[in-house]
Amino acid sequence: MDFKSSEQPLGPRSEDVLPTTATAAVKVVIVGGFGVGKTTLVGSVSEIRPLTTEETMTQAGVGVDDIAGVERKTSTTVAMDFGRISINEELVLYLFGTPGQERFWFLWRGLFEGALGAVVLVDTRRLEVSFDVIGRLEERGVPFVVAVNSFPDAPGYPVEELRGALDLPDSVPIVLCDARSRTSSRDVLMALMRYLQSLATAQQAV
Repeated sequence: MDFKSSEQPLGPRSEDVLPTTATAAVKVVIVGGFGVGKTTLVGSVSEIRPLTTEETMTQAGVGVDDIAGVERKTSTTVAMDFGRISINEELVLYLFGTPGQERFWFLWRGLFEGALGAVVLVDTRRLEVSFDVIGRLEERGVPFVVAVNSFPDAPGYPVEELRGALDLPDSVPIVLCDARSRTSSRDVLMALMRYLQSLATAQQAV
C-alpha cells in the first residue's frame, strides 16, 4: 500500500505564511447583500489563497433567503471570507467578507470588532438589498465607501442618482468596480483608505 500522500507536510503553504517582518495589522470588512460579489472581491485581491465558508444552497433556504435576481447562485457564504494583503514588510491588511443573508448577520458583531472601516458592495439590479446593510453601518458608526459592482447585465446610473437612491451624504465616496479584477478591487480599498485618512485629518483639525 502506498502511504506517500500521508507523508506530505501539514500546515499552510509557504506563500500563505505571514511574513516574519510583519509587526502590525489592520482590518477592513467587505459587506453587502446576498450575491453582490463579496467573496469574489476578497478572492481577487488577496495575496494568499482566501479562506471561504461557501456552502451549497439547499431547499432549507427556500422562503428564508431572498434570491430574486440571483436565481442561478448555487452557493453562499455562511460565516466569513478571509484574505490578506501585505502593505509593506511590516504592515498587513486583513480582509473579512461578511455573509449576505440576514439570518447570518448575528456574526457581524465579531467581524467588525477592531475594523478600520468597511466597503459596501452593491448591485444596481438589486439596490434594495443594500439599504439595511448601510443602515447597520451607520448605526454602528463604521466609516464606509460604496463600491458598485459592474455585473454584465446591470443597469448603469449616474453617481448622484445612486447617492440619492441609497440616501448617502455627499461625503461618502461611491466608486465603480469589477470585483473579479484584482486592480479594480485594489482601487476600491485605496478609495476607502483615502476616505479614512480624510476623516482622520478633519478630526485632528477640530
